[in-house]
Amino acid sequence: MSYEMIALLMFSSMMLMLLTGQRVFGAIGGIAAIAAIALWGTGGGDIPFSAAMKLMKWYPLLTLPMFIFMGYVLSETKIADDLYKMFHVWMGPLNGGLAIGTIFLMVLVSAMNGLSVAGMAIGATIALPELLKRGYDKRMVTGVIQAGSSLGILVPPSVVLVLYAMIARAPVGQLWLAGIIPGLMMAAFFVIYIAIRCKFQPHLGPALPKEERQVDAAEKYRLLLSGILPVAIFAAMMVPFVMGKTSLVESSAIGALTALVASIVKRRMTLPILVSCLKQTLGISCMFMWIILAALGFGAVFDGLGAVKAIENLFTEQLGLSPWMILILMQISFLVMGTFLDDTAMLVIVAPLYVPLVGTLDLGMPRNEVLIWYGVLYTITTQIAYMTPPFGYNLFLMRAMAPKEITMRDIYASITPFVLVMVTALAIVMTFPQIALWLPDYVYGR
Repeated sequence: MSYEMIALLMFSSMMLMLLTGQRVFGAIGGIAAIAAIALWGTGGGDIPFSAAMKLMKWYPLLTLPMFIFMGYVLSETKIADDLYKMFHVWMGPLNGGLAIGTIFLMVLVSAMNGLSVAGMAIGATIALPELLKRGYDKRMVTGVIQAGSSLGILVPPSVVLVLYAMIARAPVGQLWLAGIIPGLMMAAFFVIYIAIRCKFQPHLGPALPKEERQVDAAEKYRLLLSGILPVAIFAAMMVPFVMGKTSLVESSAIGALTALVASIVKRRMTLPILVSCLKQTLGISCMFMWIILAALGFGAVFDGLGAVKAIENLFTEQLGLSPWMILILMQISFLVMGTFLDDTAMLVIVAPLYVPLVGTLDLGMPRNEVLIWYGVLYTITTQIAYMTPPFGYNLFLMRAMAPKEITMRDIYASITPFVLVMVTALAIVMTFPQIALWLPDYVYGR
């Protein structure tokens, strides 16, 4: 059997295993182990062992449990609730003001947690009931929460970018910095869309009644200070890193410790909450480590087969596609897979194929910059795929968390304008790579 056919058999077997509902790491790692032993005999067993050693020696992986713990502390102790109270008072007088405040809330929650699920949970439990109670259009608000929560996988500390860094062997710090400007740009696009839409259709996002806006100045500024605490925690973590005073791992430890101290000082941390945060952190961290391990093993077998060279030859020599056409086809394939897979599964499935191929494309940039830029493109495309019917991940999370009055039809209809905004942002970042590359070049250049 040719190497190309072996690679195709491995890929199709893995997809079949995933469609049967097997755990992601079991399906991918199992196929990798079976293929390695079948191809190289008992010596093939060294491949997953080598992948495990590589994983254990990857120092930046220590950031993963730190940031996950920080996010759970801020979420479980309700410190994130203070943010919404602040936006409620300060943004309420504007048409669509609470929806705009919800986007700001999602950006800050993303900067605390790095997972879109956390933003969705906070938005659905805190923001959604308040917005519906104040007469906001149900389709508008469900779209706002889904779009805003998707920022969690782009704005640092993005856990997805940590996974990408491990598989692509790219620096996590540069990837995080590369995600900041595109993430803020996309959030700004959401805010502009909401402001314009609610200006011409005020019934979609009415301003708060006058009696609810009558809050004395002392209370307004107390809420402002309370809401600024999560921002201060993020600044305490990221500013030293950006200035080159701390390493990535040290910054993650600062973030986790600062969040814990803040929760204790505000008297919101209890022993049951601490135990819950630790258990959830352990569970999520172990899940991601198993997935990375499986991905590294699968990628090692693919490298040994020379499958990446065969695919590169197919695209460039036999089909005659330009580098940009190949890149666009990759993004489209992500969108298709995103309708039935989550972000980690997508990355693990295609990373052994796409990442080495992207590194060989002649896109007018050094290979390391191409991998950083492509990490941002992958993440934005994943955000879009999360919200794309029929099986987008965020659509069903919203259905599970939303009240009964919001139907699946409402949820599908709510995301259309936000998906168009995200596609626009993706096209801009693809056309102007320096939007993603300028900040890491500036910081690391210093």
